[in-house]
Amino acid sequence: MSGIEKKINHLRKVINEHNYKYYVLDDPSVSDYEYDQLFHQLQKLEESHPDLITQDSPTQRVGVKPLDKFESFEHLSPMLSLSNAFSDEDLQNFIDRIFNKLGESKSNNLNKSSLEFVCEPKIDGLAVNLVYRNGYLDVAATRGDGKTGENVTQNIKTIKAIPLRLNGNSFPEYLEVRGEVYISHKDFNELNKKAENTGDKIFVNPRNAAAGSLRQLDSRITAKRNLSIFCYSVGVVSNFNMPDNHFDVLNQLKTWGFKVNPLISKVSNIDNLSKYHNKILSKRDSLDYDIDGVVFKVNSLKLQEELGYISRSPRWSIAYKFPAQEKETDLLGVEFQVGRTGILTPVARLKPVFVGGATVSNATLHNIEEIARKNIKKGCKVIIRRAGDVIPEVVKAILEKDKSYEEIKIPKKCPVCGSLVFKVPEQVALRCSGGLFCQAQLKEAIKHFVSRKAMDIDGLGDKIVELLVEKNIIKTVSDIYKLKYEDLINLPRIGDKLVNNLLSAIEASKKTTLQRFLFSLGIREVGESKAIILAETFGSLEKIMKATYEDLVAIPDFGEVVSKNIINFFKEHHNIDVIKKLVQYGVIWDDIEVFTAESKQGLPLSEFTFVITGTLSSMGRDDAKTKLRSLGAKVVDSVSKNTSGLIAGEKAGSKLKKAENLGIKIYNEEEFLKLIDNK
Repeated sequence: MSGIEKKINHLRKVINEHNYKYYVLDDPSVSDYEYDQLFHQLQKLEESHPDLITQDSPTQRVGVKPLDKFESFEHLSPMLSLSNAFSDEDLQNFIDRIFNKLGESKSNNLNKSSLEFVCEPKIDGLAVNLVYRNGYLDVAATRGDGKTGENVTQNIKTIKAIPLRLNGNSFPEYLEVRGEVYISHKDFNELNKKAENTGDKIFVNPRNAAAGSLRQLDSRITAKRNLSIFCYSVGVVSNFNMPDNHFDVLNQLKTWGFKVNPLISKVSNIDNLSKYHNKILSKRDSLDYDIDGVVFKVNSLKLQEELGYISRSPRWSIAYKFPAQEKETDLLGVEFQVGRTGILTPVARLKPVFVGGATVSNATLHNIEEIARKNIKKGCKVIIRRAGDVIPEVVKAILEKDKSYEEIKIPKKCPVCGSLVFKVPEQVALRCSGGLFCQAQLKEAIKHFVSRKAMDIDGLGDKIVELLVEKNIIKTVSDIYKLKYEDLINLPRIGDKLVNNLLSAIEASKKTTLQRFLFSLGIREVGESKAIILAETFGSLEKIMKATYEDLVAIPDFGEVVSKNIINFFKEHHNIDVIKKLVQYGVIWDDIEVFTAESKQGLPLSEFTFVITGTLSSMGRDDAKTKLRSLGAKVVDSVSKNTSGLIAGEKAGSKLKKAENLGIKIYNEEEFLKLIDNK
């Protein structure tokens, strides 16, 4: 074995140990930074030695090519559903059925005080079957109809709580492990918060989020969802002596590296089953994942086999369900809250009701389409759902036939700043157009405005921005250029030197470029590249502000969404007022020469399309793009078969690989400089 192979194997072992401690034991042993460094080392080594990549490497958890569809997979042993109990009486009937089937057998030495059960929280997620061959994860499938599910192996591999290779050296030739995939409340809230900010689909509850994430055809999307799993049983096991009881089977799973719920308990007196149910019910609201009951299983595998099955359910197990965490109350009205990115979210104001362990007076309605879909009307009754720390939501409306209700009015103006509200094209979101003026968006607008690639005000970091806004010193981005020494010196942890440096940086930022200024305005969908294209297409801010929708949508790579965002931004007089004040306070830039298709024809690179990747030591990438465009070239962000050349600086990434695969000419920095010097 070579030294490189030994190093790769060592890194894999260390990373897998850290994954196990973090995702299974919930006991991280290194910082995120240290983990990322180890992972990066392994990636680099495997990129240099692709022949050494193995299926169980931590780098192979995320697939690259999306699937066209999911293939079906037949489980060797069926994934059964459970009968339900909803009361102690139902539970007692379950116990009675067990003893009626077994009899109080003297050979088994059974009685109702000694029969062992394993008690487990019932995770409200998506059941999956994990198939291992000779210790390696081979196939993962959803439950489906119990006999046949969907092959979701690529997506399952993204879940770091699932081992790609079993721990140790002793394991079955073939092993089916059953588990429940779920998403934590914390990750669910973050997922929906991002969706609300971008106007994407809102997930109704964590179970739907987990199911939707696991059924993505592109595993890279699944990898961003932070799914996890609790494993709870095995199916077919070949060539291995498994324990003779369920509790020890779970311990064996833990030994192999699977995540098993820490609240699982073994009891030997059936009176303790109700106690366990009540104990877990009392913990329900404090857990970071959804449960909808508890599961009781006869511990002895021999007795499980003797008890057998009824149709598709085992006689030896039952799910004791919790009461629903839903309540009915009155909808008093709907208000619209404005988020930090300008998205308006409808919030139901409710007659206070106790549900899910807390008194609820507000609940999210997610977006305007949810209001229409659920037929929400002012004055109606609604069903509210709450689980743990998940934001309470309106499940449905209850409308009485003999009553009239008031329609919910969709705001035309922002409730915070009075700017016009517009619907985001191709999305369900409403957004405030007063990006430079709206107080709800102010902190984020300023942070973007002062960032390095925008106005580049060094020293005006997030903490200082937040303090200036909270103390009402800054009300719009233009107020940055009114800041005085006395405004800053009294802020916490800011001394004389820092204040003077900051004031100098603010003064220096006044001289900028048209493209930087455009980018700093924070117009939705207008990033660096589109700001450059806007500047070079129109040449001046005045012409951009007067551009029509037809002018904008005709620009290559400018679609309906970005064009309407630009129109809506400059239509709002508050934004224009802030821009005028910025100019009044001394912010200046030069108009630039516009290159039309006709004027480009005589330029030396007019037939070329370039992509720039990596770091250029001689100039910034923006300067390189400007130089190429001045020579007539088209500069785009992504590599395709239409790309003429790739400028590759230091630390070039995936774009370089793609260009090499497509046979596109690669220019290093020296060759790039010669190219533009010779023109």
